[in-house]
Amino acid sequence: MSATPIAQLRLPYTPPFDWPRMLRFFNGRATPGVEAVEHGAYLRAIEWEGDAGTLAVTQDAGKHCLVATLSGPVARHADALEAPLSRMFDLHANPAAIKKVLGADPWFKPMLKAAPGLRVPGAWSAFELVVRTIVGQQVSVKAATTIVGRVVQRAGERIPGHAHEHTAWRFPTPFALANADLSAIGMPGKRVEALQGFARAVAEGAAPIDPPGQPYSSAQFAGLRQTLLALPGIGPWTVEYVAMRAWRDADGWPASDLVLMQAIAARDPGLLKPAQQKQRSQAWSPYRAYAAQHLWNEIADRASGERGG
Repeated sequence: MSATPIAQLRLPYTPPFDWPRMLRFFNGRATPGVEAVEHGAYLRAIEWEGDAGTLAVTQDAGKHCLVATLSGPVARHADALEAPLSRMFDLHANPAAIKKVLGADPWFKPMLKAAPGLRVPGAWSAFELVVRTIVGQQVSVKAATTIVGRVVQRAGERIPGHAHEHTAWRFPTPFALANADLSAIGMPGKRVEALQGFARAVAEGAAPIDPPGQPYSSAQFAGLRQTLLALPGIGPWTVEYVAMRAWRDADGWPASDLVLMQAIAARDPGLLKPAQQKQRSQAWSPYRAYAAQHLWNEIADRASGERGG
């Protein structure tokens, strides 16, 4: 019997890099059966150009890089996967530039000191992230994780002979999700309609939300936002969250996020309305996505990762 193909990528970053907090973020939102965090590594089932396999990512802090190990037929695409994996783990971020902008605001000085290498965790695919975000509307992170696990069981595909139970499923394709039976899955009917309507739009090519060729221009960011906003059941919060994590808009700002609104109002009770808070956030541009991540992280630190983002 032939050996399993394996390839390894070393993905450099500019330090500091807060790998433990990134893993905590992913661990709290890992799709059951598809991805997992174990022993300091991020794991998931992946597919690229029709070839499947498993991804494992760890940190080599001494050499300022992440190490991505690809197992299975997908290993032959290692070179092509370097760019999307670097985006997923926010390896192109410039910590000094982010610190210069956010550190000019007294609010962020203690947060930057507590988590100097904080990054914005990305996503393997924009489609997966939008599915997760729709499922997570108006429910807790834990509840969303449970429901998205059920979605995978209903519409995903189990990988034959896969030895690792926590990564033994492929995330549903847009077509499979659009046509799956999602009755009694734990979501309101309107949200199920929104989820399957989105999946159908992607499957039919009407909503190209994961185009190649990142980084995107301002015009492309605007077009991607318009595409998502035009779909039923998807509002500005979902769009900005996806912009931050999947499209890598460093200035994405989910203004209506309840946790962010509470965090800002706690610092200045005069800033209660989203419009007031959005105006205040202009001081953090062009790195508002990192401002959001720091505010979420501060709350997650206090709540042992149970809240925030």
